[in-house]
Amino acid sequence: MPLQLAPLIGGMLLTAGLLLGGAAYAGNQKEEAMADSVRLALANAIADARPPKPILRTEQARQRYQQWFDEMSRRLAKRIPDEFSRTELLETVWYESTRAGLDPAMVLGLIQVESAYRKYAISIAGARGYMQVMPFWTKVIGDGDRRRLFHMQTNLRYGCSILRMYIDMEKGDLYLALGRYNGSRGKPQYPNAVFAAWKKWEFKPSA
Repeated sequence: MPLQLAPLIGGMLLTAGLLLGGAAYAGNQKEEAMADSVRLALANAIADARPPKPILRTEQARQRYQQWFDEMSRRLAKRIPDEFSRTELLETVWYESTRAGLDPAMVLGLIQVESAYRKYAISIAGARGYMQVMPFWTKVIGDGDRRRLFHMQTNLRYGCSILRMYIDMEKGDLYLALGRYNGSRGKPQYPNAVFAAWKKWEFKPSA
């Protein structure tokens, strides 16, 4: 279910700097004032410690998920050869994206642009992990432990929750929301890169 967040936001998430081992899209991020209601909503979202396991209540839902998982695992195999790591990532992407009301294909595309699926990627400005979360977020809405941004579920929880906040703030405009995520609102390079990668991860279940 999408997080219901107030329009006042704080912080800019550094997502596309020069990542170790490859270039991405740099942004000019800054920490801004945040309404208490926004801070509380994000903090509560981050604090939920339930494991990233899909909750599928019908046989149809289970079949659709399994089709998605099998196809995404096949596509991701070249990037993440280890089956255990690939399974863990896909389960977490599905759980955190759907929890935040995001398309898993968009999140997979964003990860591709942000970190090229490198768990320990660090940008020149210090953004970390799969979704390139800036460490200041751990103080604003977390427990202050920036090391946890290299933990898979924590990183994706932060990234998906913050992106959901930006989408809500931009009233559903993904182009502007992605620009905010990157710190380059109004510029086309980053949103266009994510949109192009998103298409590569789209999935249409069989009948």
